[in-house]
Amino acid sequence: MTAADLAQSIGRELPFLRRYARALTGSQSAGDNYAAATLEAILTDRSVLDGEDDLRIALFKTFHAIWQSSGQPVEEADMSARERRAQDHLRGLTPNSREALLLRTIEELRSDQIARVMQVEPAEAEELVQIALSEMGSSLRGRVMVIEDEMIIAMDLKGIVQAMGHEVTGVARTHTAAIELAGKHRPDLILADIQLADGSSGVDAVNELLGSMGDIPVIFITAFPERLLTGDRPEPAFLISKPYSEEQVRSAVSQAMFFASTEGLEA
Repeated sequence: MTAADLAQSIGRELPFLRRYARALTGSQSAGDNYAAATLEAILTDRSVLDGEDDLRIALFKTFHAIWQSSGQPVEEADMSARERRAQDHLRGLTPNSREALLLRTIEELRSDQIARVMQVEPAEAEELVQIALSEMGSSLRGRVMVIEDEMIIAMDLKGIVQAMGHEVTGVARTHTAAIELAGKHRPDLILADIQLADGSSGVDAVNELLGSMGDIPVIFITAFPERLLTGDRPEPAFLISKPYSEEQVRSAVSQAMFFASTEGLEA
């Protein structure tokens, strides 16, 4: 593979590496820094990709080598107080469990692929996924607002979130309805589609809510995740692709609630 072909192939995978890194660190800037370090490592020494015929697996494996060798530190200079508290909580989790969970649910890798990325046995990879689901799923309870114009999807999301033990404050189908609903019941977490019933933007609605309410975690759900992973700011730390699975939603909600981890939530 020529250098140009390699760069083009990596470019196609890069948005998803950034998505994973951001979810792992809970921060756009910290996640992007790790993704950038991964690219630098590959450009410096292409041999780090040797032994893998799947470029995506090779890319994530290179990321994990850096993540593990660095001791998994997270740069806190630009973090909010909420993000710093969340990182404190992370230190109490079973090592490698969140990585395995995110690779399974967000990146949709099989146990054998997770094992190759993390350099463990497939059985251990599967065990780590189950540990993470247990530890994170029981960590916090909170209030979730759903912004979704398709009623069947909205009801499905509501059911998943309620089954996890969270309270759903309501479902909004438009930008205006979202602002009104949040004004009545302040959420701890927002689940938002990108395009809404009246042609308005879920992104615009979320930005307005964050501008008035401050730092609330958001999970975007979209059929075109690459459109929100361009490298511009701000971008979501939590992003689910349509069509989604229940496991993906449960994982993302647990992750986002975990990073909220502070005021107003029940421990």
